[in-house]
Amino acid sequence: MAYTMVNPILGFPKINATSTAPWQGGQSSQLPPLGTIVQAVDPTYGMGEFIFLKGLAATAVGTWVTYNTDDYSTTLLAANAIGPVAVSMSANVALQYGWYQISGKAIGLTNGAMVDDSNVYATAAAGTVDDGVVAGDRVKNAKTASTIGSATTGEFEIMRPWMDDAVAA
Repeated sequence: MAYTMVNPILGFPKINATSTAPWQGGQSSQLPPLGTIVQAVDPTYGMGEFIFLKGLAATAVGTWVTYNTDDYSTTLLAANAIGPVAVSMSANVALQYGWYQISGKAIGLTNGAMVDDSNVYATAAAGTVDDGVVAGDRVKNAKTASTIGSATTGEFEIMRPWMDDAVAA
């Protein structure tokens, strides 16, 4: 994935990059403030939206996370999670900052084979999804964009996904 920002801002990191320095409030660092949302385009996957967030341990490219809009911290997606969901664009680990996809065609980690156009659910393997129905664990506004065989990643269509731990599927 070679996403390029639609309206790049000088000094902002590339979509697939990470940084160890947070925004300095206009001082020496030109990193975006946490929570900044940008649009970027990829020649294969098209247009997408990305949000700048804090990383956490065990984050790999394609990791599904929930994030907190109070401090823009992330947590690996897990059963019974509540909040907005995003997909990591880099191995953005603890004490780092980077972009997470919130809309468009995303490449995310899976926990096994999935059927095309199926709903997406959090799994017991934190940070991954599958299409096995689990009440309360559906990631709303996300679905598979192709059949996924035995690969550990797949294509998904997402539009500002979220989880609310509601029992209704």
